[in-house]
Amino acid sequence: MDDMLKEFVVEALDLATNVEEHLLSLERHPNDTDTLNALFRSFHTIKGGAGFMNLPAIVSACHLTENLFDGLRTGQVPVTPTAIEAGLQASGFVGDQLKQLANGASPDALPAMPAALEDILTQAIEGKAAEPAPVPAAPAALVPEAPVASAAAITTSPDGLDWEALYRAVVPAGTLPDAPTATVLAASAPANVTPLAKPAPDENIRPITAQVKEDSIRIDAVKLDALLEVAGESVQAANQASVLLEKLTQFKFDGQAAALMATLQETLSRASRYSTELQRATLSTRMQPVGRLFQKFPRLVRELAKDLGKDVDLVIEGAETEVDRVVVDSLYDPLVHMLRNALDHGIETADERGATAKPAKATILLKAWQEGSSVMIEISDDGKGMDPVKLRTKALAKGLISDNAAQTTEESLQLIFLPGFSTKEVASSVSGRGVGMDVVKTAVEKHRGAIRIDSVLGEGTRFTIRLPIELSIVPTMLVRTAGAALAMPMAVVQRVVELPESFSEVGGAPVLRDQGRPLAVRSLAGILGYEQCKEKVGIVIAAPQPYILAVEAVDGTADLVIKPLTALAVPGVNGTARSAEGELVLVISLAFLLDGCKVTTASRLAA
Repeated sequence: MDDMLKEFVVEALDLATNVEEHLLSLERHPNDTDTLNALFRSFHTIKGGAGFMNLPAIVSACHLTENLFDGLRTGQVPVTPTAIEAGLQASGFVGDQLKQLANGASPDALPAMPAALEDILTQAIEGKAAEPAPVPAAPAALVPEAPVASAAAITTSPDGLDWEALYRAVVPAGTLPDAPTATVLAASAPANVTPLAKPAPDENIRPITAQVKEDSIRIDAVKLDALLEVAGESVQAANQASVLLEKLTQFKFDGQAAALMATLQETLSRASRYSTELQRATLSTRMQPVGRLFQKFPRLVRELAKDLGKDVDLVIEGAETEVDRVVVDSLYDPLVHMLRNALDHGIETADERGATAKPAKATILLKAWQEGSSVMIEISDDGKGMDPVKLRTKALAKGLISDNAAQTTEESLQLIFLPGFSTKEVASSVSGRGVGMDVVKTAVEKHRGAIRIDSVLGEGTRFTIRLPIELSIVPTMLVRTAGAALAMPMAVVQRVVELPESFSEVGGAPVLRDQGRPLAVRSLAGILGYEQCKEKVGIVIAAPQPYILAVEAVDGTADLVIKPLTALAVPGVNGTARSAEGELVLVISLAFLLDGCKVTTASRLAA
């Protein structure tokens, strides 16, 4: 793909995504003229660029859709479900063609516009003439049979190219007035009337030009990732140099050596500050609002709810919350699984919902917010909730758990993450094959995140996903146990406490009362399989069921550049890093800490 076509595809895909959002908004607010104008301009812009790139199928679809929205915005056609559906199908077709181009397909290999799409667009356009203005009836022979063709005749030159659209595609937006409503003229004028010739332009009038300042550029994501890695390594190197310099200052320097040391100290301080600023600036370029991801879901929910015969409203909050680009890109499939499950499993049928005191229209909430160094994403519904007893019974029947497993409500809810688990007797096109929620948990934990379930039978279910805002740089607490250097995300560290020589016991397990509440005390060395040592410091972990993690010592805090483990899988550990002293540090998984550091004996890390 050449650079010009690649740039067109990227910009057109952004427009196509916004078109779907505008269409669903228009369905709720039919009289919103700003939305109608925005839709018209989007299709007009895509058509112009597609014509320049010689993409006839996209040009044809956009031309018909442009005509439709021209009629809608001028009031010739009312906003009806048919018009909305025609617009959605057109944007879907255009989006599919653009994605094929983005995946390397040749423009010549793209399929033509489907006849079904042309039919629904034509029907919607002909709806303009269904309620014409009160004018004297014209003979049937004078009424054009194909208004679309007439419109094309007006806007297209003899060589088959829409030069006006091509010109508008390369002129900055807002420079020219909107295109004349050729479709309306074509539909209302008799076929035997010759269009008036355009007046000759005044030679003294110069064309309008505008110098547009480019305030953004597109950068290949691979280059951006490489830049971020270099920035992170530079910070680590600067930190290590600072540690070495601190050790050097313990020695006494005289004369010229002392002056050189003072200059070196000032230079390293400046280098450290600049490398940190570089890292922060690079990180900010990777941050994107989750709204870029969320805006893809209203249409999905609308169409799936329609297929299932359910009346559902998707409410989106916190779309402006920013998170790492990699997280945004990787969350699409997990969130699709969760939304489909909420629609199919969570929301009741119309009859079931009618038998309750709930509103007839169900609500699914998709919400994002920032909490410390983490971003939280919540998907909740006001449906029927999950029955933990039923979940456990189903898992036992499928042989997924033993008889003494999943004894608590929380453990029973976690069963939905088991591979092969499903409460449906018969698989459908939506769900029931036991594939989905285990994929969700895997995808979340892959990015050092965690997922939590809260459900009340008869009231609804809430899934809460916690993810680091920045994937490459993680604020951590450095600890030491059995001589090993470890780091844990600060997102779950509540506070540090001093441990006594002895503990109270409940059921044979050590317990320490912290701020009036009894918390279980768990040995990090014992959990990871290290040799037993004297653990004098406790870290209160802010998990769904809080507990105290006992370690030998706390070495402080640091923002670490995390390298994922690729060659092996170690339970409880999801990466490595280098401390400021250059020591290799194992990073404990956030999900592992939130899950209470549960690990089987067979999979423990050997000392």
